[in-house]
Amino acid sequence: MFSAVLRRQGLLRTSALRSGFAPLARYYASFPPHTVVKMPALSPTMTAGNIGAWQKKAGDSIAPGDVLVEIETDKAQMDFEFQEEGVIAKILKDAGAKDVPVGNPIAVLVEEGTDVSAFESFSLADAGGDASASAPKEQKKSDSSASSSSAPTPASQPEPAQYASEGRIQTALDREPNISPAAKRLARETGVVISNLKGTGPGGKITEEDVKKASSGAVSGGAASAGAAYQDTPLSNMRKTIAKRLQESTQNNPHFFVSSTISVTKLLKLRQALNSSAEGKYKLSVNDFLIKAMAVACKKVPAANSSWQGDSIRQYNSVDVSVAVATPNGLITPIVTGVEGRGLESISSKVKELAKKARDNKLKPEEYQGGTISISNMGMNAAVDNFTAVINPPQAAILAVGTTKKVAIPAVSEDGAAVQWDDQITVTGSFDHKVVDGAVGAEWIKEFKKVIENPLELLL
Repeated sequence: MFSAVLRRQGLLRTSALRSGFAPLARYYASFPPHTVVKMPALSPTMTAGNIGAWQKKAGDSIAPGDVLVEIETDKAQMDFEFQEEGVIAKILKDAGAKDVPVGNPIAVLVEEGTDVSAFESFSLADAGGDASASAPKEQKKSDSSASSSSAPTPASQPEPAQYASEGRIQTALDREPNISPAAKRLARETGVVISNLKGTGPGGKITEEDVKKASSGAVSGGAASAGAAYQDTPLSNMRKTIAKRLQESTQNNPHFFVSSTISVTKLLKLRQALNSSAEGKYKLSVNDFLIKAMAVACKKVPAANSSWQGDSIRQYNSVDVSVAVATPNGLITPIVTGVEGRGLESISSKVKELAKKARDNKLKPEEYQGGTISISNMGMNAAVDNFTAVINPPQAAILAVGTTKKVAIPAVSEDGAAVQWDDQITVTGSFDHKVVDGAVGAEWIKEFKKVIENPLELLL
């Protein structure tokens, strides 16, 4: 029976039991049956994560769907919702632990009614998750010949290769200070270095009030407040991933750019009319129209709605638009799926929902992974006339949108020559030349311009 328990925890395999694991089995028999909770892979590209605030502590019960702990992934800070029931017996990775590899033990779960005090001495080494962990104490007490020849430590038999990168337990100097999620977000927004703060909350936790005092100058800001010439801000996992992906994109994807100036005078009038008739039920933005227009252009020029697959080019039937959203942690691109089949109201509602989730770090992986084409709109910044955006691989195109400008254009009226004012924007498409030829990129921009300047087509 105990062998089955060991195999369930991934600590031993049947072949291992047959080849001299009896001392180890006797050691683990001192702990009641349990489940080792491991660092989850919350995105396909995630290899390690940082531990945020634990929502459960030793002795707390947990039910399927309950939030166990906040985890900072390579994409965002997310809630880890556990899908089993039981009682938390031991937390193996404290809040603030950084770069915990996927698959590494972070906690221990037992069945209801189990005495959790039996796990007070349970460690990462006991769970087989720390590559540098020493042999179990009971095992060390056995005779030297047995311990050296036939009783390897749990760390010598990791279940998959993902444990190899753990290396050691995080020291106090390596860990992020104990800080609440709200205080952490505020610190990022205000530029306060949390490592310089002393928490006044329970157990020394840094609170929002501590951050507010620091941002107003009431708390010493370390080297920065002492007159230093610069201030270093530690990189979050998300910022590291953004930097890596953008660098890879510019190095591996031959970008070419196609720009066009587009009249949005008719579109703005249509938007005003639709919002007025909505009686507060919805409020369409210019970006909603642009997203819909991208779907129309992709259906007319489907080659732009494609991705590079290494040995093939994949052309998508659905237009899933990744919309760039700025958050305190960095840029993330939640996806509006099936835009070709959505109306403007549906697009508007979905964008608002996803943007709020992005800013609150509540996006699910399926809400920001994938997408077939992207849009980055800086139109809200009046100083940005136009810009170019970096392609989000493996996608082959991204549209960059500048601000709306009033431009004087010649016009003929009953009184003769006159000047009229036209609302215009400049858009720039970035295309991956491996996938999209220059003529195809130009044709896509042409179709996009055509539908924007005749916006009633977006209602069909």
